[in-house]
Amino acid sequence: MPSVFRFAPSPNGYLHLGHALSALLNADMARANSGGLLLRIEDIDTARCRPEYETAIYEDLAWLGLHWNSSVRRQSEHWDDYRGALAQLEAMGLIYPSFESRAEIARLVADREARAPWPRDPDGTPLYPGDAKNMSMAERNRHIKAGAPYALRLDIRAAMQHAGALNWVETGSGPGGETGTVAADSSAWGDVILARKETPTSYHLAVVVDDAKQGVTDVVRGCDLFHATAVHRLSQALLGMDAPRYHHHRLVLDAAGNKLSKSTQSTALRELRARGVTPADIRRMTGLD
Repeated sequence: MPSVFRFAPSPNGYLHLGHALSALLNADMARANSGGLLLRIEDIDTARCRPEYETAIYEDLAWLGLHWNSSVRRQSEHWDDYRGALAQLEAMGLIYPSFESRAEIARLVADREARAPWPRDPDGTPLYPGDAKNMSMAERNRHIKAGAPYALRLDIRAAMQHAGALNWVETGSGPGGETGTVAADSSAWGDVILARKETPTSYHLAVVVDDAKQGVTDVVRGCDLFHATAVHRLSQALLGMDAPRYHHHRLVLDAAGNKLSKSTQSTALRELRARGVTPADIRRMTGLD
């Protein structure tokens, strides 16, 4: 089967040099493999995503000379796909609602850290410290009927037991130089959030559903998402989805050595374009030429 790559930005700000590196690398690898390139708009964060940013994405990519196959997939048009995946996991008894607010979770973590260090996930966020998993079904239903906000979490231990040992094929490299066949250990993430009351998905769920729906064979993205691949492989296994190949690439950093932010206007593609920078210059600035 032909290779299928995808570039999947979020319209919550203007694209910068880091996005350009990922988009161009996806296009280059698709061309080298006689494959196709798809575009996906990851707009599940309805509070921060805006139409003007989405329009700017199309303008920036066209300026870079990129073209994509078929129509654009917008996540906000596919809520039912994510609800269906959640229903599968619920039928397997692998998700549960938690009702603590962010402030309550912070207090629970502080209480535990007063006694001993509390574990954090690879992104530095404390693991879920609550015990909602042990709540009775009747009590859960009472909270939900009362209109309480909640998050739907994956019971990571039960999910890992169900799926068994997993790995993925890495053609790029992780932060520690990991490449080749990489073991997928999701335990470091704890009981991750897959959806919330007001939003029937999260990045971790939507990305695997979208990749499967679009027939993506090769995921090319920044190495800041390397460790999250373990959770994605777990979700793919639970939902009976094929695993794509993964290629994690270096990040474009600022002068201080930090990951670029969409709030940093000086590296925004539209700002660089206004200053006379050319697409060929962008390739050089991202280290592709």
